Amino acid sequence: MDRAWVLIIFLCIMLHCTQGLAQDCISQEDLLNEIRALKKTVADQERRIAELEARVPSREAAPQQVVLADTTLEDLDRHIDSCILHREGGYQLLGGLELGAGMTIIGQGTHNANGDSLSEAGEDVADGSYSFDLSIYKAFEEYGAAFALIEAGEGAGIEDELKLFSNVNFDTTGGDSTLGIVEAWYEQYIGPAALTFGKLDSRVYIDTNEYANCECTQFIGRMFKNSAAIEFPDNAAGVRLGWTPAGWVDVDTLIMDADSDWEDIGDEVFFAGQVTVRPAFCERPGRYRLIGWLNDAGHTRWADETNTKEEAYGFGVSVDQELTPALGLFMRYGWQDPDERLNGLDDDFSIEHAWSLGARLKGAAWGREEDVLACAIGQVVPSDDYKEADSSREADCEGHLELYYSFKVNGHCMVTPDLQIIWNPYGSDASQGDDTILVGGIRTQIDF
Repeated sequence: MDRAWVLIIFLCIMLHCTQGLAQDCISQEDLLNEIRALKKTVADQERRIAELEARVPSREAAPQQVVLADTTLEDLDRHIDSCILHREGGYQLLGGLELGAGMTIIGQGTHNANGDSLSEAGEDVADGSYSFDLSIYKAFEEYGAAFALIEAGEGAGIEDELKLFSNVNFDTTGGDSTLGIVEAWYEQYIGPAALTFGKLDSRVYIDTNEYANCECTQFIGRMFKNSAAIEFPDNAAGVRLGWTPAGWVDVDTLIMDADSDWEDIGDEVFFAGQVTVRPAFCERPGRYRLIGWLNDAGHTRWADETNTKEEAYGFGVSVDQELTPALGLFMRYGWQDPDERLNGLDDDFSIEHAWSLGARLKGAAWGREEDVLACAIGQVVPSDDYKEADSSREADCEGHLELYYSFKVNGHCMVTPDLQIIWNPYGSDASQGDDTILVGGIRTQIDF
């Protein structure tokens, strides 16, 4: 009996162990099935990732084009916003070309004009001018770029009714309706250097300034666009070499056709160089520029009218410094050889010194972050040789003050009331009077 109970107990124990082993075998088989399923999922995901990665280079290499036949007005509007105005990512236009367009309309008036063409001194005049710019830019991967600027315009404004050393509207195209290519160049990148050649604008590279260098958005008067003591040539054939030997310094050198006629380019040449240092005072950006230039176009010496083949030279500085995110200051000074004057000018005078300084304030303090208030003052100083060449000349220093407020109407339009005051106009030697001239104007800048 005892043996029977022992046998029964043994059989029960074996049966229990067998059931446990069977359960263990089933669990291992389920686990293997789950592992196989996970491997398949991972393989599917890796294949999907490879497919997506293969598509990315092809999209970058072949930018989307605009097919106008399949494009609605809403699609075209979004395309213009993204490609031309760069508001958000979108299509690239015509294989990567970047287009920009802007129109500047300026109206000015004065109560005390002093131009030689006026019937009487101190006439009230009011005139306007406009310009339209279309720019085309193409970057060639990381090795170069090309650029062209087409400009149209009309109207001399009130400049042809004022006699000044430095006039009041840099944006005017000169009177009659004009249309032309004002810049066209190619730029090649060579390590830390860039070589640019073609039809160049010398003011893009020399005597630059963050707060006083654009007649479309900053000061309108010529006095505060560039130094009056630098003999910039008109846009012409030229070569520029820019070099950045360190992160805080830039070096620009420029050679251009001095008479801007594309004929005998090497006979009369304008040379210029600019070194820009960018220190960060109290972590605020600033730019400090030293400028030198030489113009070997024909000049006539004041002391000897028969000597008409002299060259001229000079130097200058241009500084801009941010003090706060809203407030920035700038100054310029220029000097040029006082002994001669450039041949071919409508008025025979020469400048020896020119200086200016000013401030720009953004509108964040009064809740208009995109608005700008700016003011500048300066003088043009005629040379002693010019004064001594005619004992009847006063040759006083011509003073300039300009104040403007740019009001942002919307994302495309800025309206700018502008006030200019000029004292001792033309050195107090204008035939139609030397009273202080007050010029009021308004500029509308439209960016498409």
